[in-house]
Amino acid sequence: MNKKTIRDVNVHGKCVLVRVDFNVPLKEGAVADDTRIQAALPTINYLLEKGAALILCSHLGRPKGKVVPELKMDPVATRLSELLGRPVQKMDACTGPAVEAAAEAMQPGDVILLENTRFNPEERANDPGFAKQVAGLADIFVNDAFGAAHRAHATTVGVTDYLPAVAGLLMEKELEFLGKVTSDPEHPYIAILGGAKISDKIGVIESLLAKCDRLLIGGGMANTFFKAMGFEVGDSLVEEEAIPMAKSLLEKAGSQLVLPVDAVVADAFDNDAKTKVAAPNEVAPGWRILDIGPKTAQTFKSALSGAKTVVWNGPMGVFEMPSFAKGTLAVAELLAKLDAMVIVGGGDSVRALRESGLADKMSHVSTGGGASLEFLEGKTLPGVAALADK
Repeated sequence: MNKKTIRDVNVHGKCVLVRVDFNVPLKEGAVADDTRIQAALPTINYLLEKGAALILCSHLGRPKGKVVPELKMDPVATRLSELLGRPVQKMDACTGPAVEAAAEAMQPGDVILLENTRFNPEERANDPGFAKQVAGLADIFVNDAFGAAHRAHATTVGVTDYLPAVAGLLMEKELEFLGKVTSDPEHPYIAILGGAKISDKIGVIESLLAKCDRLLIGGGMANTFFKAMGFEVGDSLVEEEAIPMAKSLLEKAGSQLVLPVDAVVADAFDNDAKTKVAAPNEVAPGWRILDIGPKTAQTFKSALSGAKTVVWNGPMGVFEMPSFAKGTLAVAELLAKLDAMVIVGGGDSVRALRESGLADKMSHVSTGGGASLEFLEGKTLPGVAALADK
């Protein structure tokens, strides 16, 4: 990684603006899953130990430039304070006299959390005036929000015009692991893609096919490939407009592309629906594919045998419903047993790992869904490009 990190700058006695990814699920006014907050702790603790005062900022949910009371950062500040064992002062805005006064009064060891950055329409517009005001609160900028690095927003890119900008420890770790896979993966290199849509992942499929030895496909996106092969898939989710693309990918990839050989089908999109296992070309009208089947899990096991590098992004079925989570969990279990570098990214696949208790068996669990996909596709992430080079 050729970017400067917090180890390359002196933060003693400085006020440091840290862009974190605290876009966490909330339930009944409390943080429901603090994984992303925990992931930022190494950077926060390092800066505090080195004698810095910290101003943290993050987006939460999709408030679309308006104040949405349910998406305020208060529950996040409460949880962060518990994890750090010190008070976290939560501000009601990102800019303005009250925020400026609080920043001015900070001492080393103090921690402030700004309000949800996306309450301001200027954030997504990467407005220079807004970026300058936020940057004006601090002496140095640290970007530790890999999950937002593919967005050119005011608090990921704009502030770097006004402050020296370096990577946090989480950002560094993400770039190191994903960098290895994109630049010099050890072979055999197997990629596993799931999720609903091909159209979201065409770029990454093409990029992976150029680098990996085999690409295993599951989830709803497999249905579009089946349709491209002329299979009738009943009422399964299919992206009609992506069928020509799926056809050309099938022709290009040949045996490099591994598709499910059986599926769990249901007579309704419902956890309590009637289910059975069927071949992908034998799905009757009124039935839909909602998970990979047991034979596919075995096929994937054979395809993964001897792998040295594996990247997994996206669930194998409708993972939110327990009846259709078995395929995703089976893949998680297969990966946990491999003697390989295994990198997992994307919200649902990461959730599957956490729920199965297998997250610590992986080499790296990425905090970025869209960001890790764009990185694997070979795209430049604006939030990374904006950081100072070593």
